[in-house]
Amino acid sequence: MSNSFIFTSESVSMGHPDKVSDQVSDGVLDALLAQDPNSRCACETLCTTDYLLMAGEIRTTASVDFEAVAREVIKDIGYTSDDVGFNAATCTVENRLHEQSPDIAMGVDADGAGDQGLMFGYACDQTPELMPLPIALSHRILNVLTDLRKQGDVNWLRPDSKSQVSIRYEDGKATGITAIVLSTQHAPSVKQAEIKEYVLSKVIPQCVPGELLNAGTKYHINPTGNFEVGGPHGDCGLTGRKIIVDTYGGWGRHGGGAFSGKDSTKVDRSAAYMARYVAKNIVASGLASDCEVQLAYAIGVADPVSIRVDTRGTAKVDESRLEAAVAELFPLTPQGIIKHLQLRRPIFRKTAFGGHFGRDDKDFTWEATDKADELKAALS
Repeated sequence: MSNSFIFTSESVSMGHPDKVSDQVSDGVLDALLAQDPNSRCACETLCTTDYLLMAGEIRTTASVDFEAVAREVIKDIGYTSDDVGFNAATCTVENRLHEQSPDIAMGVDADGAGDQGLMFGYACDQTPELMPLPIALSHRILNVLTDLRKQGDVNWLRPDSKSQVSIRYEDGKATGITAIVLSTQHAPSVKQAEIKEYVLSKVIPQCVPGELLNAGTKYHINPTGNFEVGGPHGDCGLTGRKIIVDTYGGWGRHGGGAFSGKDSTKVDRSAAYMARYVAKNIVASGLASDCEVQLAYAIGVADPVSIRVDTRGTAKVDESRLEAAVAELFPLTPQGIIKHLQLRRPIFRKTAFGGHFGRDDKDFTWEATDKADELKAALS
């Protein structure tokens, strides 16, 4: 019997209010790391109509103008005029960051994890970047749309947008796209018919494989009929509210912890990156075509309390051997992860939109497959 199903993933643009918050939080982190690579940071951001609030805890020797950082991020995203209800130059920015708890600092200073928790990493062979196809295509659509907006290709695109791609699978293989949804904020001057024609002619052909499109593919472009009010003016934004967009689009599991605004002593972030790195190298090695890795930690304790490798029946060796090889070949303590993946650099603001995984960027060290041959040799 054929195993047929449809799976859907979504992405949101850099101008989505939650992503505005993520980018400000990671902008703060980068500003701290640029001066003091050992900075500790847990910055949360809220934004709404012409207002932004930063709160959380830090420990650093850096001297940073946090308000200036926030305004620069908002400006770079594209919110620079009063008519969209959020203006980088004039919005109210409040800073409520304070010193990190000494109780947390004590455990972290001893190379322990900054908190308890469980983290998942995932990889599969559906795309060249070893990501699930629905989330990969959702990201690609918004990346193209953002590039066109930044280039000034048309004058009516605004920063806030969302995409969604639904793909039919037959016996584990993608056979076609059943629906594409794209909602993009726009100026009042443009007609919806022009937006739809632009998306179908300039955006989709650049990033969606033609062989996956067919006569039955449905396109929902601004399906409400209008999207003039958007960004923080249209909806309150909060750091860490798009964790599924940030990871695997729901195809792989998520431990629950958000990434943005957290320095890498927080295993919510660093161990999730390491779990992706492990899973990607397992798939790249050819030892499995589908791999999910779980790591779990206790606060103040360096070594993970558990390691789990689940290949969903695709492994060419026993999974217990894979787990043993992972424990031997990969540094899994917080400081080991930080050192190996070079996570004390100010590289995080650009992770806060477009997904943390599946990116072709040399700074995204967790996307490297440099351990694949070593893994294969160890298990041959």
